[in-house]
Amino acid sequence: MKTLVAVKRVVDYNVKVRVKADNSGVDLANVKMSMNPFCEIAVEEAVRLKEKGVATEIVVVSVGPSTAQEQLRTALALGADRAILV
Repeated sequence: MKTLVAVKRVVDYNVKVRVKADNSGVDLANVKMSMNPFCEIAVEEAVRLKEKGVATEIVVVSVGPSTAQEQLRTALALGADRAILV
């Protein structure tokens, strides 16, 4: 069985979020981004399933800009087999 895990790129939980001066959104300039902690838990669980022999392959997918490759690489480091960026 192949396992598909969706991964989302979010602002790191240790960073204090700042609002833009014109109140139009969040200021993302020079802000550290990371994988959503819940997505990280899902990847870890998929790796556990693979170790038990339930899953044969772990595919991680993310939708977003090319900078989301960092989070996909993190998932690959956790034990995912393939990563797809849409």
